Amino acid sequence: MPRRKVAAACFDTLPGGAGRLSLLVAFRPPADGPFKASEHRMNSAPQSPRVALVTGASRGIGRAAALALAAAGCHVVALARTQGGLEELDDEIRALRPDVEAPATLAPCDLRDFPAIDRLGEALHKRWGRLDVLVCAAGALGPLTPLHHVDPKQWEEVMAINVTANWRLIRSLDPLLRQSQAGRAAFVTSGAASRAELLAYWGPYAVSKAALDALVRTYAAETVNTSAIRVMLVNPGPLRTRMRAAAMPGEDPMTLRTPEELAPKIVALCAPEWSETGKLYDFPHDRVMSFAPPD
Repeated sequence: MPRRKVAAACFDTLPGGAGRLSLLVAFRPPADGPFKASEHRMNSAPQSPRVALVTGASRGIGRAAALALAAAGCHVVALARTQGGLEELDDEIRALRPDVEAPATLAPCDLRDFPAIDRLGEALHKRWGRLDVLVCAAGALGPLTPLHHVDPKQWEEVMAINVTANWRLIRSLDPLLRQSQAGRAAFVTSGAASRAELLAYWGPYAVSKAALDALVRTYAAETVNTSAIRVMLVNPGPLRTRMRAAAMPGEDPMTLRTPEELAPKIVALCAPEWSETGKLYDFPHDRVMSFAPPD
């Protein structure tokens, strides 16, 4: 199969191996929960196939979501820092969809490179003119230590990845989501941000996820009456991921659910028929929750 490149304004193109498409950007509900029991397909609309951008796509929740979206018929734009991890994902997506010549586009990118996020928006506009699905799964745990022990660089890195990068993605990709007939966005948050009693030593992570919650809910409020965009937060709960292992090194990972179990729920949140916005899907309880003022 010949190599192919994606033309992109203000972007360099990167051949990611034979036949790969790459962009180099670095420079109480029913019994089955709030979701229908039927399989969610993404390719029935006139704009099909739906184009889905997934951050943190090389591992964990992002990888599982990318595979599930590809299986549902989306063309997946997979964003992560590691080219090798993206190529492994691309191989898996190709195995899922052998009938499609190029079912995914790879976007190696460090989300702390904010100008690259702007160039990403330009590239997607040049290639498709729209974005149908945005799944923001990339995240940083940061140090688990008293607030007065946190190094400023560590604080800034957690805030850059968990908050600022997501704002930059919204800023860059909102015009493209508005061009979709059913733009959907899902952002992975954490129960650490909304516990009644916050945990000691989780400061950078909890603060950044609380800020993400406010960011996403604000975006939902700004789009609900002016567009077809629907925006959701996702609380995955404890899952078998590297981040969880780093936070809880003594925990038996085999007692935890997997990102692959969560992924179909994310697909459902991103389906054209999904209508809720500005709310939180809680995976441990399998229900959609509204935010409420304190008693």
